[in-house]
Amino acid sequence: MSCVNLSSWGQACSMLNRSRSSPSLLLLHPTRPFSFAPPIRRRSSVAAILTKQESAVNEESAKPSFNFKTYMVEKAESVNRALDAAVSLKDPVTIHEAMRYSLLAGGKRVRPVLCLAACELVGGDESVAMPAACAVEMIHTMSLIHDDLPCMDNDDLRRGKPTNHKVFGEDVAVLAGDALLSFAFEHLAVSTVGVEPSRLVRAVEELARSIGSEGLVAGQVVDIHSEGLSDVGLEHLEYIHLHKTAALLECAVVLGSILGGGSDSEIEKLRTFARNIGLLFQVVDDILDVTKSSQELGKTAGKDLLADKVTYPKLMGIEKSREFAEKLNRNAQEQLVGFDSEKAAPLIALANYISYRQN
Repeated sequence: MSCVNLSSWGQACSMLNRSRSSPSLLLLHPTRPFSFAPPIRRRSSVAAILTKQESAVNEESAKPSFNFKTYMVEKAESVNRALDAAVSLKDPVTIHEAMRYSLLAGGKRVRPVLCLAACELVGGDESVAMPAACAVEMIHTMSLIHDDLPCMDNDDLRRGKPTNHKVFGEDVAVLAGDALLSFAFEHLAVSTVGVEPSRLVRAVEELARSIGSEGLVAGQVVDIHSEGLSDVGLEHLEYIHLHKTAALLECAVVLGSILGGGSDSEIEKLRTFARNIGLLFQVVDDILDVTKSSQELGKTAGKDLLADKVTYPKLMGIEKSREFAEKLNRNAQEQLVGFDSEKAAPLIALANYISYRQN
């Protein structure tokens, strides 16, 4: 089994940076106000996904310091087992089938792994953060089910399979998403053990805020009302993706650091790390949407272009978007300076993985 050397990934980053100037990062000013007015579970599957990314990584070092592929496969398997146990098949059978269909459909499990890695970075144990990691994945799955509905993105393919509403109907798909959302909070509150009550309450508050009307939902609404607009700028686009995509990634890392016993300063450094990689995830997603096929992505390619959505390549071009992605990756990894280097290795590798992923 091949592995990923973190030092060689750093070399790859510097090679890509030759004499390029990077766009400014608007998220460095999070307090700047923004106003918007609308116009009148299988080991083999995880390993296969990760193998596709390795072509972008320089593996010349003879002695790797961290085996990212093994780490991701093992963590994803742990998450899959926990999700399978949490959402069992019971009455009413149809709704639980629909929930499990999307929740256990595979995927890279980036968000829950981020949660677990952040917990371990600040000295916590994986078991402490596993309910939170599962809760984040349940909510992420809910957002995908709802995004795919005809009234939203109207997509027929997700993770290489028919979308939830294509299998169970729109009515059951809506309810499956609703059920995953509510159960995520129940699971976090009931299944988390060995944590001070004040930290658990803080975690519940963090999760609720990240997906509400000032979080994920805010980004989704502004995104919907931005379709077809010709005067959308970078600040507007960043607002959409800091909320629609980055908010839940940020939440995953913050939950892990809260439940793992991190100090306030450690939590805020990891929040900034996650905000950068959350936006990085979306920038790369926008690039892949116009450079990869549906078969390569496991979902419909080019749908943003067809929907006339504003994207980073549309505003900046593909090359400038790639430069911006590199800058976000660097900024994220700067936040990990001062942490134990061995414990920080998974988060560094995850940042590079998000930056260089091919689907």
